Amino acid sequence: MSADAQTKMQFLFALRSKGVTDSRVLTAVEKIDRAEFMQGIFAQRVYEDTPLPISCGQTISQPSIVGVMTQALNVQPRDKVLEVGTGSGYQAAILSQLARRVYTVDRFKRLVTEAQAVFDRLNITNITAIATDGSFGLPEQAPFDRILLTAAAEDPPGPLLAQLRVGGVMVLPVGQSDAVQNLIRVTRTETGYEYDELRQVRFVPLLEGMGKD
Repeated sequence: MSADAQTKMQFLFALRSKGVTDSRVLTAVEKIDRAEFMQGIFAQRVYEDTPLPISCGQTISQPSIVGVMTQALNVQPRDKVLEVGTGSGYQAAILSQLARRVYTVDRFKRLVTEAQAVFDRLNITNITAIATDGSFGLPEQAPFDRILLTAAAEDPPGPLLAQLRVGGVMVLPVGQSDAVQNLIRVTRTETGYEYDELRQVRFVPLLEGMGKD
């Protein structure tokens, strides 16, 4: 076995050990190489289970957290998914392997442009990447079957809850940006919303407005 193959096997084993057991999610993680989404001095650490810095003061999420959030979202093959916080594009690429269509938005135009270039290079054609203020969601494409936030809000944002289809699921970190946050899953029912707490996490805060690239 090559060193590269062994590294990737260890990478998948680390995800399993952190509770990512869904075979569809693991297959998607295996297919989408995290190295495609990292440049510069941190690229050599791409198979470590740790968040790493990217452009615009943002981070590429810890792989096991990407796996846990994707698993909790329970994406189905016909689903239309909204991701708020494109970042490197890695999470959207994972979702693209599981869903019919992924819309991903970010407040930094530069991140959207860089992520789109990777999607094009990998020939991923079912992702639409848009530079916009994600705290308002994407009303023109609503409702969504699944919504994923990769930035922490103090409460689930009202516009995003409203854009979730009945029976739909949203996964997001909530809590004060400088304190412990909880990863929660929200399921929209006929009569309201059900909330499940999943685990403690730490994410950058969800900010309104466009970022300065």
